[in-house]
Amino acid sequence: MDKIFKRATKGAEEQDLDKDKESKKESISSDASDGSGKKQPADGHAPKFGWSVKPQGDGKSSKKTQPGNKDIPDDLWVKCTHCKELIYSKEFENNKKVCHKCGHHFRLSARERIALLLDESTFEELNASLVTGDPLSFKSPTELPYAEKVVETRRKTGLNEAMVTGIGTLEGLSLAIAVADFSFQGGSMGAVFGEKLVRLVEEAARRHIPVLTVSASGGARMHEGIFSLMQMAKTTAAFALLGEAGVPHFSLLTDPCTGGVSASYASVADIIIAEPGALIGFAGPRVIESTTKQKLPPGFQTAEFLLEHGMLDQVVARKDLRATLAGLLQFYKLASTNATSNLEREVVGYAG
Repeated sequence: MDKIFKRATKGAEEQDLDKDKESKKESISSDASDGSGKKQPADGHAPKFGWSVKPQGDGKSSKKTQPGNKDIPDDLWVKCTHCKELIYSKEFENNKKVCHKCGHHFRLSARERIALLLDESTFEELNASLVTGDPLSFKSPTELPYAEKVVETRRKTGLNEAMVTGIGTLEGLSLAIAVADFSFQGGSMGAVFGEKLVRLVEEAARRHIPVLTVSASGGARMHEGIFSLMQMAKTTAAFALLGEAGVPHFSLLTDPCTGGVSASYASVADIIIAEPGALIGFAGPRVIESTTKQKLPPGFQTAEFLLEHGMLDQVVARKDLRATLAGLLQFYKLASTNATSNLEREVVGYAG
């Protein structure tokens, strides 16, 4: 009799447990539904999705899916690193990788930057085959040897070097452009980086084409030592010759622009503009604070801070860059035409 009672009690307990589980499932279903079967956010928070959210929106496509969600890609949403807003990937791309809520400008690759600024199918790349060497046979106890690291970076980025140079048109006006790609060794400036830039400047001076540099760099490449530091003087000297030829240099500083790049060619332009919120400086804020033993002011080393203190000519949102640069090219074209006309009149007057 006792055995029968125990079996009956155990069966009743199992039934109660099953009922509790069903009740919890119904409660969860009712909380996550508005009656139409669609998930709704609770207390104003973003809904929990069955796929991962990419934090940076780096443009890398992923085809991974979760079981049961075969039609939902992994990169459907991008999370803004500034305001934490979830952005629909297509909307994010259409807005040129700028957060529609807070205006945060995400980083662009060199190819993306060129496609954004130049007229379609007009870019002709120069010196694309140049690749860096390993002049110091640099090795690190914690990383791959430099030569192997560069090969791996080339494979991941599809670039031969952090600097991409070439000539194209912007609103039909010729423009020589040099773009640093931060994804390649932090956009650091090595010997080939500097050589490609100098060759572009020399070609632009020969053709009398304005030069636009787009900088996104951590500075000089430590793996190449003095060969890297020499590029600061080499590139600055090349732009000095460009100025003597009467050809302008426009510098666009993007996030981040630091170290030897910000201390050399990026800061010796006729017009210096920057994207909103870009980090611009030489040493990092923590290094400065630890050295000076002083607290830095709010917004220190941002584009807006530098504009306020006279270090920049303008801060321009990404959506307005093409129009701004086209205006600068038009001014140069007009000034160049007027200068030529004045020179011809002086020659005719002297001959008469």
